[in-house]
Order: sequence, then C-alpha cells, then structure tokens
Amino acid sequence: MLALVLDEGLDLISEYPRPTPGPEDALIRVRLAGVCSTDLEILRGYRQFRGVLGHEFVGTVVACDQGEWIGRRVVGDINIGCNECSLCQQGVYTHCRSRTAIGILGRDGALAEFLTLPLSNLLRVPDDVPDEAAVFTEPLAAALQVLGQVEVGPENRVAVIGDGKLGLLVAQVLATTGAEVTVIGRHPKKLALAAGWGLCTAQGLDSALRQSEPGTWDLVAECTGNPEGLAAGLELIRPLGTIVLKSTIHGLSSVDLNRVVVDEIRLVGSRCGPYGTALRWLQAGRVDVTSLIEARYPLAEGVRALEHAGRRGVLKVLVQP
Repeated sequence: MLALVLDEGLDLISEYPRPTPGPEDALIRVRLAGVCSTDLEILRGYRQFRGVLGHEFVGTVVACDQGEWIGRRVVGDINIGCNECSLCQQGVYTHCRSRTAIGILGRDGALAEFLTLPLSNLLRVPDDVPDEAAVFTEPLAAALQVLGQVEVGPENRVAVIGDGKLGLLVAQVLATTGAEVTVIGRHPKKLALAAGWGLCTAQGLDSALRQSEPGTWDLVAECTGNPEGLAAGLELIRPLGTIVLKSTIHGLSSVDLNRVVVDEIRLVGSRCGPYGTALRWLQAGRVDVTSLIEARYPLAEGVRALEHAGRRGVLKVLVQP
C-alpha cells in the first residue's frame, strides 16, 4: 500500500506492507487524514517515532470478524491499552504503561491507504457528518478534554495562548461556557477568524498585557506548541489561577517555577479527550471546523503536504489516499 513513512527521513513508500488485523481488530481504509502539529514535532524527534505518521482520520471498515462493522464510516480513539495493567483496570487506558498510539507511539498511523485499530476503539460517524468534519474528531476531543478537567463559567476570564489549529478549537470550546475568551496569537488571518466567532483577540503577548493588567486571567490554555508557552502563561495568570498545558513538543521548557509555588497556581496537563462527545458536537455544528481547512493533498503528494503544514501560520492540511 501507499504510506508516508518516517525512518531515517520522511518518504512516500508505494509498497509498504498492508496491515493485517488481529481477531479483535478492524482493517480500515482511510478516507481522509489530517496533519497535526504533533506530526511536525515527531519529524523533529518527538517520541523518537518510526513508522507511518498520522493520527487524525476518518475511514471505512473493510474487514473484521464482526460483520456489522463492515462498510461503516468510522473514526477511532488513537490510544490502545494492554487491558491488563493496573491503570487499564482502573479505566484509564490512555495512560496504560504499555500504551501504543497510532502514528505517535509504537503503532503505524493514518497517513496511508489502510490502518488497523481494535474494534473497541471505533466510533461510527453519523451520516450527516461529512468526512471534512469527521476528520476533526480527535483534535476536537482533545479540546473538549479541558472542560472535563477545569470548571469554567461566565464569570471567568480565559486566555488561549496560540492561534493554531488546536488553540482555535480550544477557544471555541471554552467560549461555549459563556466565559470571556481572548485568543492571543501572532497571525492576523487566524485572529480575524477568531474575531469572526465573537472572541476577543490580541496580537502577541505584549498586546494582551496592554489590554489588561498582568496576572488577572482566571484560566490560561497554553496551545503554542513551543517551549516558551508556559512562561507566557505565567505572565497572564492570576494567583490561584489555572494553566492548562496542551502543547506536546520536542524540547524542554525552562521556566522559573517559584511563581507557581508562591501564587499557588494550578498546572494541568491535558491530552486526549472524549471522542463520542466530539462527534456529537460536530453533528450539532457547535464549533466551526471547516474554516480551519487550508489545503488538501492526495496521499501521493504526502511529503509536500507535510512541508506545507510546517510553514508558518498554516492551518489544517488534509491528506486523501
């Protein structure tokens, strides 16, 4: 099969082995895949991953032992646990000690013609959710995870640092709570998109600090994708406030944590979220995802697609096998 593979470098391989599903797995033909900032960090060395890239997808089940799934359009939870360790037994398989994750950790991903996932990881896509929306299920679920970790309401002032794909999804999700949400970014085009959704915007951290006194935001969602994001969040957050960290990066963050201790600031790591809820939000049109699509490439031009996705200021790039 055709697949975009990272080994010594990034290559499009025309005869990559087609995956063979196990007895509890499904073989899925990929209909559409998305390029994520995590994919770009993997190219820089994050997780030392080797194999087929990609974890955002919508596809069709073409083979499995449970016939009712065949022909179904699906998305899937990217995390696969062992079902045996103490964490899996507690229901937190996303932190399984032997976890794999498609396109990220120990398992081939979605930038290929086919992939496999356990049937238990699959969710059926409603007929009225097009592929171009369904492919956002995984990143929208990651954005929704914030609502399950922190309390947010109309009385809160929220700053989202980072106007990239995830930051704009997180901002839309947080705005549904009635909170005052400010998107802080660097790209006028992206900030204009946020403003069109009725969100407050600031071009750069200095601009945000001029709009309000430092240390006055109740909640900061750090979605910058760079090591400086936490330091920026510490400039904004009020004492006893909460910073949610969404960035996964290849590199280390160097910040003075004394402020965290003295001001009793809560740091919350946030990763994957509720896929079923994300599908329901997409079906109801509660967030705008199609405005985030910037380009679409055939898989045969996958290397070009990732090069495009890596340019400064680019939004979502989709790849179609």
